[in-house]
Amino acid sequence: MSDRGTNNHSEVTDFILVGFRVRSELHILLFLLFLLVYAMILLGNVGMMTIIMTDPRLNTPMYFFLGNLSFIDLFYSSVIAPKAMINFWSESKSISFAGCVTQLFLFALFIVAEAFLLAAMAYDRFIAICNPLLYSVQMTARLCMQLVAGSYLCGSVSSILLTSVTFTLSFCASRAIDHFYCDYRPLQRISCSDLYFLKVVSFFLCSIIILPTIIVIIVSYMYIVSTVLKIRSTEGRKKAFSTCSSHLGVVSVLYGAVIFMYVIPDRFPELSKVASLCYTLVTPMLNPLIYSLRNKDVKEALKKLLKKNPIL
Repeated sequence: MSDRGTNNHSEVTDFILVGFRVRSELHILLFLLFLLVYAMILLGNVGMMTIIMTDPRLNTPMYFFLGNLSFIDLFYSSVIAPKAMINFWSESKSISFAGCVTQLFLFALFIVAEAFLLAAMAYDRFIAICNPLLYSVQMTARLCMQLVAGSYLCGSVSSILLTSVTFTLSFCASRAIDHFYCDYRPLQRISCSDLYFLKVVSFFLCSIIILPTIIVIIVSYMYIVSTVLKIRSTEGRKKAFSTCSSHLGVVSVLYGAVIFMYVIPDRFPELSKVASLCYTLVTPMLNPLIYSLRNKDVKEALKKLLKKNPIL
């Protein structure tokens, strides 16, 4: 099998990204839609990072995590959207073998890093609400750096493992990937290799990524809800819940789409593409809007920045 795989890799120089199975007339509409969403992703996430870095009042653990969330959203959507938009106009819709490897590697890295970062943000909210007097002692700058670095490290390790295993497969069945970017599930559909090892690896990665992060988020919010319900002041409860509702919304959309895409059996390719849109484009677009519109500090920092730079 190793010889067969080696020969196959020497033959396969590119793949074809099938994309969405719609009439050619709709490609222009899809291109404009992707362009609008991607422009909002760039504007929103670059704007969020700029606000956080320039306003000293936002020099807190919560905004440090939020700045990294914007960075991750910006980069993994940039791995997907530009190539998808190019393919709406291209007849060949091809992507090189190296380009496909790079796309899968970077996307897996950033999506896994985001999962761990969201868990770190849940822990941050837990400390802030349940142990406010110890918040500055426990959530030190060093711990925040370690949590973020750990998120990127976990993303890198899992990405290296998934990408290396995926591209040891033989792709002799077809060059056409039934998706709008290179992902391991559509790639395994066009492989004629034994998929047992890839499925074991992917199940292992899902288990050590999704399960622990979900447990951290759920347990954190169980304590948060319990603490908030003990607050006598209605205004106090409202303020506490408002700091968590944005994070919960992001977690729900991201994990819902990821579980549908990677945990549920792969029987509906077209629905998988729609689910993929949620975490590749919709979530990165909504995150800055959710956190800015529902956050008084961010809105005030934005007004201050606009006053200093009227051209913006």
